[in-house]
Amino acid sequence: MEIRWLEDFIALAKTRHFSRAADEQNVTQPTFSRRIKLLEEEMRVTLIDRNTLPLSLTPAGEVFLQTAELITRQIRDTKECCQEIRKQEESQVRFVTTQTLFLSFYKDMIEPFCQNIEIDLDINMKSSSWLGNDFVNALVNQQSDIMMCYWHPAINFIRTLDDEQYEHLVIAKETLIPCSATDQTGEPKFTLPGAKRKPLPYIGYYENSFLQPVIHHHLQRQRDIPQLQTLSENYHSVSIKAMVKEGYGIGWIPHRLMMDTLNYGKVALAGEENWHIPLEIRLYRSKFNQNPNLTQFWEALKQHIARDGLLN
Repeated sequence: MEIRWLEDFIALAKTRHFSRAADEQNVTQPTFSRRIKLLEEEMRVTLIDRNTLPLSLTPAGEVFLQTAELITRQIRDTKECCQEIRKQEESQVRFVTTQTLFLSFYKDMIEPFCQNIEIDLDINMKSSSWLGNDFVNALVNQQSDIMMCYWHPAINFIRTLDDEQYEHLVIAKETLIPCSATDQTGEPKFTLPGAKRKPLPYIGYYENSFLQPVIHHHLQRQRDIPQLQTLSENYHSVSIKAMVKEGYGIGWIPHRLMMDTLNYGKVALAGEENWHIPLEIRLYRSKFNQNPNLTQFWEALKQHIARDGLLN
């Protein structure tokens, strides 16, 4: 049984005339009559008394009319609900970022900004465990609308987004700083560049993370060769921060993530400013993404940066 048969029957019950009902349903009268006949064959009962003028419903037709109206009304209401859900999903802004940026930047900067302009971002918390290239792939494969990440020319996998199909906003500056736990006198236990006879225990990042290629690039360009012995590698700055705090070694950590800890005095800078590594925090999106909420968010952020500067 087709839904349009029910709609045909309701139109016929209202007009009591095959020709007028066919006009209402925008079909020819022969087609309309055939569909009413198919409906009666499906129900195995006569629904229309064709011997009266105007046409009338049989007792079975009166009962069927109530059900047909209920079913078509429920289908119409359900369709409207589904369309509303579809519109909401299409206007939802899917946001991905690293664990470090979520903890040190999103909650303090992006979330309040979105509240001010009354835009909801759908933050994908699963992305906090992704590898670096996973973020780029999510944007390229249209599984996310916005990617927030660290940027440095040494991060090769981000170059995919240099294509003219994508655009970015520089929203803040960041600095990777070398840190060490302090000793009893308040001085760092480990200090760059270290000595060949006693290399510094180094807590680094995995190669396919955002920050390892940045650190490697920077250290290769230092006049003094750092003497480091890798103790462990991690994907997340939070893990490196925890090991540094416990005194296991030296590690490069985003300054925003370390500010409170540095103020407590249990962790200190492990090197002079030449060991600090500048970064950008960027947002990336596809230029062809027509999500209206994404456009509103992007334009509002551009205006804010032009007027008030970066989100620092």
